[in-house]
Amino acid sequence: MVLLGSADFKYKVSGTDWGNLPEGWHYGEATSVASDSKDNIYVFNRGPHPMIVLSQNGDFVRSWGEGMFSNPHGIAIGPDDSVYCVDNGDHTIGKFSPKGEFLLRIGDQNKPAKPLSGIPFSQPTHIAVDPNNGDLYISDGYENAKVHKYSSSGKHLLSWGESGTDEGQFNLPHNIDTDSNGMVYVADRENQRIQVFDSDGNFQYQMGLNIARPGAVCIKENNGQLLVYVGEFFSGFMTYAKAERIGPRISILDKEGKKLANLGYQSFGDDPGQFYSPHAIAVDSKGDIYVAEVSLTEKYGGIVSPPEQGTQRRSFQKLIKQ
Repeated sequence: MVLLGSADFKYKVSGTDWGNLPEGWHYGEATSVASDSKDNIYVFNRGPHPMIVLSQNGDFVRSWGEGMFSNPHGIAIGPDDSVYCVDNGDHTIGKFSPKGEFLLRIGDQNKPAKPLSGIPFSQPTHIAVDPNNGDLYISDGYENAKVHKYSSSGKHLLSWGESGTDEGQFNLPHNIDTDSNGMVYVADRENQRIQVFDSDGNFQYQMGLNIARPGAVCIKENNGQLLVYVGEFFSGFMTYAKAERIGPRISILDKEGKKLANLGYQSFGDDPGQFYSPHAIAVDSKGDIYVAEVSLTEKYGGIVSPPEQGTQRRSFQKLIKQ
C-alpha cells in the first residue's frame, strides 16, 4: 500500500485505473471528473464511452455520450445534478441530465472565435457552477485568455481577462471552480498561479507560492473549512526529466493559499504514488480525491514517450483519505 501526504492529509492511492468497468471497457484518456449530490462519479473521457458514471465504491452505474462529443475536456455538475460538458473540439458547452439527455447548448458548434479575440469560444477548457444561483463560469483558455460568465439559462452576462502576466490577465486559464460565497478560482496554468475573483470578475488575490503548472483546481468546503485542491503538471524540462518535487502532483491549500500538503513528489510515471498530468480533480463527501489525467496527450516536450500502439496508460486514479 502506498500512502501520500502527511498529518491530516494522508491518502492511499489506487495506483491503477480505478473503477469496475464492464469487461473490455477502458477510459481511453480521462480528461475530467466530477461528483454529484449522491457521490456518483462522472468520468469524462476520450474513449468509446465518453461519460462513464460510477458509484462511490467504483461500481458501474451507466454510460452515455457516444457520438456526441468531438474532444471531451471539462465537466461540472450543477446544484440540480445537471451535467455541463466542455467540448474544446467543437468549441461549445453542452448541458445534460444525469442520464445524458441533452438540455442546452452554449456556443455555436464548429464555429470558433478568432484566437485572442475575447469572444466566446475558442477552445474552451473548463466550467464551474455557482452553487447559490446556478451561474456558469467558463474558462476559455487554449486560444483565448478569458473567463465568461453565463446565466443558468445560457445568457451571456460578462467576460473578463486578457493575455498577460499581471493581475487579472491569463496565460492559459485551464481550469475553474467556485466556492459557496461565489468566489471564482482560475487555474492560470502557464503563469503558475491560481487567481481568485469575485462574481463580477474583480481580481481579489492570487495563490502562486510553490505551485508548479496548475492544470486543475477544485474547491471543497466542510464544517466551515475551505480547501483548495490543485493538480499540478510537471514543470521541468528535457534534461531535468527525473527531477522531484516540481510536479506532477496534487497539492492541498487553505483559502489563503497556504500549502497544507503535497501528494506525490516523484517525476511522472506509472508506479503507485506517481502521476502524469492531473487534468481535473473531484472530491467526494468523504474527502476522497479523484484524479483525471491526460496521460496520453501530454508529452512534456517529448520527454514522455507515448505508450505502445494498442496499449493503454493509466489515466484515472482514486486517492482514499486515511
